[in-house]
Amino acid sequence: QVQLVESGGGLVQAGGSLRLSCAASGRTFNSYTMGWFRQAPGKEREFVATISRAGGITYYADSVKGRCTISRDNAKNTVYLQMNSLKPEDTAVYYCAADTRALPSPRPREYDYWGQGTQVTVSS
Repeated sequence: QVQLVESGGGLVQAGGSLRLSCAASGRTFNSYTMGWFRQAPGKEREFVATISRAGGITYYADSVKGRCTISRDNAKNTVYLQMNSLKPEDTAVYYCAADTRALPSPRPREYDYWGQGTQVTVSS
């Protein structure tokens, strides 16, 4: 089992940047595929980015491709989401999640563990 704690959210103006972090407990962090998802008020949770266990494979939602970078530091048990050129439509609660499967997936239902989320608000 793994516990996930996100941080780094906040209020930023459009065009600004934020770096989200997700710290994981336990000694087996490198056995999990990691993902970032977000949920805006009144909307379903949606995929943002995912990264494989060793970090060699990444996938992004079309809505963030070119603006966001997912990375991980297995020595620090942490996954990151660097977000640039933020837009008001990026406003949401951002969640990190861990998946025991090896192949990164954009489907929330395939993730086994979730953090509590961190709020990102982008003002226009």
